[in-house]
Amino acid sequence: MKGIGDLMKQAQEMQSKMQDVQAKMATIEVQGESGAGMVKVTMNCRYEVKRVEIDPSLLSEDKAVLEDLLAAACNDTVRRVEKTQAEQMSELTGGINLPFGNFPS
Repeated sequence: MKGIGDLMKQAQEMQSKMQDVQAKMATIEVQGESGAGMVKVTMNCRYEVKRVEIDPSLLSEDKAVLEDLLAAACNDTVRRVEKTQAEQMSELTGGINLPFGNFPS
Protein backbone atom coordinates (compact mmCIF):
# COMPACT_ATOMS: atom_id res chain seq x y z
CA MET A 1 0.00 0.00 0.00
CA LYS A 2 2.94 2.34 0.51
CA GLY A 3 3.44 2.51 -3.27
CA ILE A 4 -0.09 3.77 -3.84
CA GLY A 5 0.34 6.38 -1.10
CA ASP A 6 3.53 7.62 -2.73
CA LEU A 7 1.83 7.74 -6.12
CA MET A 8 -1.08 9.76 -4.69
CA LYS A 9 1.36 12.17 -3.05
CA GLN A 10 3.19 12.65 -6.36
CA ALA A 11 -0.12 13.26 -8.15
CA GLN A 12 -1.08 15.91 -5.59
CA GLU A 13 2.32 17.60 -5.97
CA MET A 14 1.94 17.63 -9.77
CA GLN A 15 -1.57 19.09 -9.46
CA SER A 16 -0.23 21.84 -7.21
CA LYS A 17 2.56 22.60 -9.68
CA MET A 18 0.02 22.72 -12.55
CA GLN A 19 -2.05 25.26 -10.62
CA ASP A 20 1.08 27.36 -10.13
CA VAL A 21 1.85 27.20 -13.86
CA GLN A 22 -1.72 28.18 -14.72
CA ALA A 23 -1.48 31.22 -12.46
CA LYS A 24 1.87 32.11 -14.01
CA MET A 25 0.41 31.87 -17.53
CA ALA A 26 -1.99 34.70 -16.75
CA THR A 27 0.98 36.97 -16.04
CA ILE A 28 3.26 36.07 -18.97
CA GLU A 29 2.70 38.38 -21.94
CA VAL A 30 3.76 37.52 -25.47
CA GLN A 31 3.83 39.84 -28.47
CA GLY A 32 3.37 38.92 -32.11
CA GLU A 33 3.51 41.16 -35.13
CA SER A 34 2.96 41.55 -38.84
CA GLY A 35 3.82 44.06 -41.52
CA ALA A 36 7.42 44.36 -40.30
CA GLY A 37 6.19 45.39 -36.86
CA MET A 38 3.57 47.84 -38.06
CA VAL A 39 0.84 45.83 -36.31
CA LYS A 40 1.54 44.28 -32.91
CA VAL A 41 -0.71 42.18 -30.71
CA THR A 42 0.09 41.38 -27.10
CA MET A 43 -1.69 38.61 -25.22
CA ASN A 44 -1.07 36.61 -22.11
CA CYS A 45 -0.58 32.86 -22.15
CA ARG A 46 -4.27 32.38 -21.41
CA TYR A 47 -5.05 33.80 -24.87
CA GLU A 48 -6.40 37.08 -23.49
CA VAL A 49 -5.53 40.00 -25.79
CA LYS A 50 -3.99 42.79 -23.73
CA ARG A 51 -2.95 45.33 -26.37
CA VAL A 52 -3.18 46.02 -30.09
CA GLU A 53 -0.77 48.52 -31.61
CA ILE A 54 -1.25 49.84 -35.14
CA ASP A 55 1.29 52.13 -36.78
CA PRO A 56 -0.50 55.41 -37.62
CA SER A 57 0.70 55.21 -41.22
CA LEU A 58 -1.56 52.18 -41.74
CA LEU A 59 -4.70 54.13 -40.93
CA SER A 60 -4.75 55.52 -44.44
CA GLU A 61 -4.53 52.01 -45.96
CA ASP A 62 -7.41 50.05 -47.37
CA LYS A 63 -9.57 48.40 -44.70
CA ALA A 64 -8.86 44.91 -46.09
CA VAL A 65 -5.09 45.45 -45.79
CA LEU A 66 -5.41 46.46 -42.15
CA GLU A 67 -7.70 43.50 -41.43
CA ASP A 68 -5.20 41.09 -43.02
CA LEU A 69 -2.31 42.55 -41.03
CA LEU A 70 -4.29 42.34 -37.80
CA ALA A 71 -5.24 38.71 -38.47
CA ALA A 72 -1.61 37.85 -39.26
CA ALA A 73 -0.40 39.54 -36.06
CA CYS A 74 -2.98 37.62 -34.01
CA ASN A 75 -1.91 34.33 -35.58
CA ASP A 76 1.76 35.13 -34.94
CA THR A 77 0.97 35.89 -31.31
CA VAL A 78 -0.98 32.64 -30.86
CA ARG A 79 1.98 30.64 -32.22
CA ARG A 80 4.30 32.43 -29.79
CA VAL A 81 1.93 31.78 -26.88
CA GLU A 82 1.83 28.08 -27.77
CA LYS A 83 5.63 27.97 -27.84
CA THR A 84 5.84 29.71 -24.46
CA GLN A 85 3.29 27.30 -22.99
CA ALA A 86 5.26 24.33 -24.28
CA GLU A 87 8.44 25.71 -22.73
CA GLN A 88 6.71 26.23 -19.39
CA MET A 89 5.25 22.71 -19.47
CA SER A 90 8.63 21.26 -20.34
CA GLU A 91 10.08 22.88 -17.24
CA LEU A 92 7.26 21.44 -15.13
CA THR A 93 7.44 17.92 -16.55
CA GLY A 94 11.21 17.73 -16.74
CA GLY A 95 11.22 17.53 -20.52
CA ILE A 96 8.47 14.93 -20.90
CA ASN A 97 6.37 16.04 -23.87
CA LEU A 98 2.76 16.13 -22.63
CA PRO A 99 -0.17 17.69 -24.48
CA PHE A 100 -0.94 21.20 -23.37
CA GLY A 101 -4.13 23.00 -24.25
CA ASN A 102 -6.04 26.06 -23.24
CA PHE A 103 -6.30 26.79 -19.58
CA PRO A 104 -9.70 26.86 -18.01
CA SER A 105 -10.86 30.29 -16.88
